[in-house]
Amino acid sequence: MTDIHAHEVMHMMLEQDEAFSRESLALAIVERFGAGAKFHSCSSDNMDVHAVIDFLEARGKFVACDDGFSTAQDKICNH
Repeated sequence: MTDIHAHEVMHMMLEQDEAFSRESLALAIVERFGAGAKFHSCSSDNMDVHAVIDFLEARGKFVACDDGFSTAQDKICNH
């Protein structure tokens, strides 16, 4: 099982440079990191795909756009 920092999801979103829905983001995460991947942050750990999406959304890391949401470089903290 892989343990990945939640920031890596945001970096992936920036690399793909597209709008996501919750469903399309979940699919992209599984494709990139694998179905069994677990995610952590400085304040949370052992998150699955859906929990990391909820976590990022709750912390205001997504930017609304016409076709769903994306993220921005300035939303990624550097710690």
